[in-house]
Amino acid sequence: MKRLNHWIVLALGSIFATVAIAKLPVPVLTDEQKAKAEEAKAKAADAAKKAAADEGRYQDRVAERFFKEQRAAGKSPTPSQWVPPAPAPAAAASAPPAAAKAPAATAAAPAKKS
Repeated sequence: MKRLNHWIVLALGSIFATVAIAKLPVPVLTDEQKAKAEEAKAKAADAAKKAAADEGRYQDRVAERFFKEQRAAGKSPTPSQWVPPAPAPAAAASAPPAAAKAPAATAAAPAKKS
């Protein structure tokens, strides 16, 4: 029975804590804080770009080393064994054609007869 009481207290405490946190107001950012956030976002983007470039260079070095070792061992590796993934067609599919929307937007209303 004592264990059950602990679980009940834990459940009620978590419910009350969740409700209390949900009722907290959203903090309003000042212009200075917004500028710092934008600067941090730009730094993170630059760091991600640099990391991606570094990763590409490291992958190229590993591939070159692998091919060199395979050739030294007398094997003939072919780079075509690995097929790169096809580019995602989502970018072309997400933008609807402008020609399809134009006739509906420019359709004239029928003239009234007097």
